[in-house]
Amino acid sequence: MLQAANLSMQEHPTVATDDQQMPAAMTGAPVKVLVIDDSQTIRRSAETLLAAAGYAVVTAADGYEALARVVDEQPDLIFIDIMMPRLDGFQACALIKGNPRFAATPVVMLSSKDGLFDRARGRLAGADDYLTKPFTRDELLGAVRAGLPGRAA
Repeated sequence: MLQAANLSMQEHPTVATDDQQMPAAMTGAPVKVLVIDDSQTIRRSAETLLAAAGYAVVTAADGYEALARVVDEQPDLIFIDIMMPRLDGFQACALIKGNPRFAATPVVMLSSKDGLFDRARGRLAGADDYLTKPFTRDELLGAVRAGLPGRAA
């Protein structure tokens, strides 16, 4: 579990300057987006669209792999599918948001259903937004811009 992992790293990676430390996203480093989905097609589609827009993209195939990627990669924004084997998106989102180091990281739930129940459950798990699959390029990039105002590529 994310809570039990040894999380000795900072909330945001830093880059040394002459007199201070600055978050990497403020130094011109690309915004890092984590895409979590058990569908390779969705992962690749999102990765292609985001990379073409200038984002650094990391992917994971399920909730357990996602927890390790969050700790290792410290993404600026996370897209997470709801329905996945082993650990679903609601559970993974709750674990991520429940960790103080990652609580401020925006999480966008991905689902093939556009239901009110799933949206409400996502909010209860800590999700910041909800995107219905299949999504368009503009919807995907719009979700990044909404989640990271002033920091999008």
